[in-house]
Amino acid sequence: MEQKLLTRNFALLILGQLSSLAGNFILKLAVSMYVLETTGSAAVFAAILSAATVPAVLLTPFGGIVADRVNKRNIMVGLDIFNGVSVLCTVVFFRGENALFVIGILLALLSVSGAFETPAVQACIPTMLSGDNILKGNAAVNQVAAVSALACPMLGSLLYTAFGVRPVMNACALCFLITALFESFIRLDGSQLTGIKQPVRAVVKQDFSESLHFIRKEQPVILKMLLLAALSGAFVMGITMVGFPYLIRNVLGLGAAHYGAAESAMAVAAVLGSAAAGFLVGKLKLRSLSLLLAAPGVFALPAGLAFLLPAGTAVRYAVLIAAFCGMQAAVTVFSIFAVSMIQQRTPNHLIGKMMAYTSAVSLCAQPVGQILYGFLFDWCSASLVLIPTAVVIVVIGWRAKGFFASLEI
Repeated sequence: MEQKLLTRNFALLILGQLSSLAGNFILKLAVSMYVLETTGSAAVFAAILSAATVPAVLLTPFGGIVADRVNKRNIMVGLDIFNGVSVLCTVVFFRGENALFVIGILLALLSVSGAFETPAVQACIPTMLSGDNILKGNAAVNQVAAVSALACPMLGSLLYTAFGVRPVMNACALCFLITALFESFIRLDGSQLTGIKQPVRAVVKQDFSESLHFIRKEQPVILKMLLLAALSGAFVMGITMVGFPYLIRNVLGLGAAHYGAAESAMAVAAVLGSAAAGFLVGKLKLRSLSLLLAAPGVFALPAGLAFLLPAGTAVRYAVLIAAFCGMQAAVTVFSIFAVSMIQQRTPNHLIGKMMAYTSAVSLCAQPVGQILYGFLFDWCSASLVLIPTAVVIVVIGWRAKGFFASLEI
């Protein structure tokens, strides 16, 4: 009998992710608006985001080890409680003279938490589901993230405009604590968990050795996929996370409401991308992933041309949204298929570590892209940044045709 997708455990995971992502998206918008309004600099904004990413880059591989050895439900519950308490403490210490420092500390703490929670969440999916439902489950989780990104930026911008940053932080803390409540009812089979019974140093050495042997000798295509995704991600994430808010707020001079609407539009694109990924299960050939990898570059080109050619603010705003929405949809479909391929090629006792490597490689690319584009957008015109980036992304996708074609053999 075919396994149903919406099991009790998976439903609780979805509800928890919905609450957690709502808190994350609203908090991200409020913090982004506050930092950009306070500093007016893309470089400073990028530096804060990048510094906060460093703990996740360093700790995510250890998060994968913990996810494979410790009950994943307990990891998620404990970390979401930690997230809620961290945000509440930030509200207490938030003052005008040290606001940016406190925000940086909060983002670093959330980054540490994510280093351990992300592998646990991703490793839960193949333990709850099987077969094609793994890809459908990943698509469903991405749809939840997209729906949260659709509703929350607009809600966050309204709350931020009406009440300021502190009340928004309080609401986000509540979201994290509600997530912990949902996750506490998840029941997972712990028969394969070994715990950490040896000295930590020995456990880390043993698990790293086993997982590295797996991706280097048994499944080298996973390593190639990770490196390819990281190369492309450095460019795509750079212009998305730094360029998108900077172009709307500082170049076009539009307010928080316009930025919230733009983020919501991108969330619609992510919803459509997730739905498309679920529909394409069994239909999309792996060689077509090279087209998805190149697609963000194709969409970025008109955004660059809009700032090069004479056009009004409204036209540039519309073109910018359309271009970044296309990028978002393509990236969503590609990431779902890539992660699902890695999960299906990995045995259960290594899935946490493989998901950790996936997150770590992605996170390594983020600060590189953020710092690079932070300086580029401060020093160069928008068209001079976007058009060369579009060309580079298309070339990466075109060069990857042979790799993706080989996966079908």
